[in-house]
Amino acid sequence: MHIHILGICGTFMGGIAALARAAGHRVTGSDQNVYPPMSDQLQALGIELIQGYDPEQLKLRPDVVVVGNVMSRGNALVEALLNSDIPYTSGPEWLSRYVLAGRHVLAVAGTHGKTTTTSMLTWILEHSGRKPGFLVGGVPSNFNVTARLGEGTHFVVEADEYDTAFFDKRAKFVHYRPRTAILNNLEHDHADIYPDVAAIQKQFHLLLRMVPSAGRLVVNGAEKHLREVIDMGCWTPVVKFSADAQHGEWYADLLGAADGSSFIVKQGDKSWGEVHWNMLGQHNVENALASIIAAEHAGVSVAESIAALNAFGGVKRRMEVRGVVNGITVYDDFAHHPTAITTTMQGLRRKVGSARILAVLEPRSNTMKLGTHREPLKQSLNGAEQVWLYQGPDVKWDVASLAKEIGPHARVHTDIETMVNDLAAEAKSGDQVLIMSNGGFGGIHGKLLAKLKG
Repeated sequence: MHIHILGICGTFMGGIAALARAAGHRVTGSDQNVYPPMSDQLQALGIELIQGYDPEQLKLRPDVVVVGNVMSRGNALVEALLNSDIPYTSGPEWLSRYVLAGRHVLAVAGTHGKTTTTSMLTWILEHSGRKPGFLVGGVPSNFNVTARLGEGTHFVVEADEYDTAFFDKRAKFVHYRPRTAILNNLEHDHADIYPDVAAIQKQFHLLLRMVPSAGRLVVNGAEKHLREVIDMGCWTPVVKFSADAQHGEWYADLLGAADGSSFIVKQGDKSWGEVHWNMLGQHNVENALASIIAAEHAGVSVAESIAALNAFGGVKRRMEVRGVVNGITVYDDFAHHPTAITTTMQGLRRKVGSARILAVLEPRSNTMKLGTHREPLKQSLNGAEQVWLYQGPDVKWDVASLAKEIGPHARVHTDIETMVNDLAAEAKSGDQVLIMSNGGFGGIHGKLLAKLKG
């Protein structure tokens, strides 16, 4: 089968391309921006890439076109496709039909932590010898690829609530029909699609309707919005977890500095064992608990899961140390929601104690660009001694006004080179520079490290 993918350089669609190629299909694709590293990864798989969305590419006459949700009506290629007789589908639907069918699907949903939890759960299954397939929106260090068909019956998928395609406005995850589903948390996000939390809850409830009665729902018991989703109707056994015993049967006792780098896994009065790893933060402890419970439903013992987590290498761009120069540590983190920023900052604070944290943020997600999270963002950055904010050309609100409200320790830049110079001049030995963005941020990490070395 010849599959042509529109929007192929996105993480999800790039993963679909890799899975299709591994299944033996001929794969081609196009994107508005074809550039490394994704372009190099796809071309190494033998996938032909086309720059832009010229309708001429339909002359390839593929058997099916897989349409990414970046495509919209009015696009010349989309209009040409609709006017043609070439079959088309969405990425989630193709995945469901050609990869997930007949497998034990473990789906990881939630506003935050999906990529990390998916990576943890996949690693647990791999470590226990189950050779799972997976599709994750990041690069797990234990695998160094974003997708794999796998050899076993299990498939772990990051279950995104973003919409499916221009012709299917349901959340992606409703296509996956999991037997095991993790619901980590639920907050307002994707303001370009969902007007409020209630709209997202409806999509989560659609997911619940598809989990069989012989399945398992692994739910963060401390999350009010998830409890409300369960109350809308649930037909599947629910196992609750939380960082503390108050909200979940499964919980954790933090050890050492209580920064999340070591903890005891608890179930009621039973202690299962200790996890000692390089991860930080209460949120990652909860991600670990969710992974353990989901893996148990897939037949992995708790002891096996703990052993796997002790060897978990993390995920690229999740509190990833990009370099240390002259005692200054530079981190790269994907945090792009106030809650994620807060938990990331708290974990780092517990780790570094009184050392200065220099927080650098690019408001880049669609919700951030709209200014929907402006007020909670101010609070989430309070834990840093110095704050740098980037006013990108697509940001629709005045970031400088937020900096003024945060205080004199916050500053705004509209030019990355100037920001790098300012950061390098301010940073001193012992400082922790936490750079947060869900994009490339103009290569700021490498530029800052080079400037510090200079």
